[in-house]
Amino acid sequence: MNLLSVLPLAFVMIAGPQIISAIFLASSRNAKRSSLAYLVGAGLGILVALTVWYVVFHTVHGAGNGQRKHDGTRRVIDWVVLLVLLALMVMIFARRRRSQPPKWMSRLQEAEPRFAFRLGFLLFIAMPSDEATMLAVAGSLAGHDKPWWNLLPFLCLTLLLLALPLLALLAFGQRATAALPKIRDWANDHSWLVSEAVILIFVAIVVSGLL
Repeated sequence: MNLLSVLPLAFVMIAGPQIISAIFLASSRNAKRSSLAYLVGAGLGILVALTVWYVVFHTVHGAGNGQRKHDGTRRVIDWVVLLVLLALMVMIFARRRRSQPPKWMSRLQEAEPRFAFRLGFLLFIAMPSDEATMLAVAGSLAGHDKPWWNLLPFLCLTLLLLALPLLALLAFGQRATAALPKIRDWANDHSWLVSEAVILIFVAIVVSGLL
């Protein structure tokens, strides 16, 4: 298990209401300020959750005295990660039939930066699918003796993907504003397929480490 193997899970982090909210905010009345506040809130929420899960798994992994116990705790952590990933696949599959974004998202067109910050923080720290993803990432790295800073590239990639609507707005202006609703609809309909494919790849990596 290494840093590169967990990076694709960043796509799972932003799939669903996370990226759709970012698209709504990028076409809102306070697009730039609200989108930036949303990213700051999301970054803080992700950093807190990743750090908490890393500390938990690092503590559990470090509790094993001797090489055999150390290897044993690593296998237990890998099994926990595998079970969480399988549960995550079920969660994503179950929510795939949502044809329209939740009604509360329509209010994002008038969202103020303070609201966008809170939304970004809560969407990532309170969403079960994101918590499961962050648990898998932190558990995999901590269980394989990777340092805490290995979480930061995963955090940065997640935020970069989440910032794509804002970056498109800054780069292309009104052309991006016209295209964002179409991208939002595509993400709402198909992002679950991308998530399932990425998780399946990571499941294969975890299973190969257990064999």
